Amino acid sequence: MTTRLALLLLSLPALAACAPPPPAKTAPPAAPPPSPPPTAERRAPDVRREADEYTLYELLDPDSAQFHILFEVTAITPGATAYFNPIRKGSEASGESVRDRATSQPLPFEVVSGEEARTSGLPEAELTMNYIRVHLPHPVPPEGGIRLLIEKTYKDPKSYAREGADRIVFSRTLGIRRNAIVLPAGYELIACNYPSQIVTGANGRIEVSFMHPGPEAVPLVLKARRLGK
Repeated sequence: MTTRLALLLLSLPALAACAPPPPAKTAPPAAPPPSPPPTAERRAPDVRREADEYTLYELLDPDSAQFHILFEVTAITPGATAYFNPIRKGSEASGESVRDRATSQPLPFEVVSGEEARTSGLPEAELTMNYIRVHLPHPVPPEGGIRLLIEKTYKDPKSYAREGADRIVFSRTLGIRRNAIVLPAGYELIACNYPSQIVTGANGRIEVSFMHPGPEAVPLVLKARRLGK
């Protein structure tokens, strides 16, 4: 009995040596890379193209449904050689002109479609809009800008119209932060839906001006009445 037990103990290391090794552990397969977002969701990073905008609206004869616009802006995209000013949909533009505020010299420009604007410097241009493409006098310097004065006249009966025999309404959504509206000669302000400063100019015409800090455009509504003679 003792001899058999000794032989059994001596055979255990040999049996262990002949046993197959344990299966090797393999790492789990790597997760596939995330799929790229759909093309429609890919958006170019926002580029700030302008600064310090100011718009002056001069209301002309109420029967014309026209108002003259003076728009001051600084083009600030480094290296840009053109600046694009949109023509509001629903407005008929005329009498456009552009000047360099630093030199008062006129600058060349042309009206282009949204498609052409996309291929010539404004990739985010709306295809359904037209733009005034201004040729800048030199590329915009880094950390600098080029100040422009853009003039045009809009005809837009939906924005500017008579109300009754002696009243007018100017109703327009304004996205520019600083704005001023000059009433026609002989009219007084009777209603305004946004906090504004009211002053009388040297020519006797009333000017309504305001600045708004919010991110949304202001749906401005002004009403005025013709003064009695």
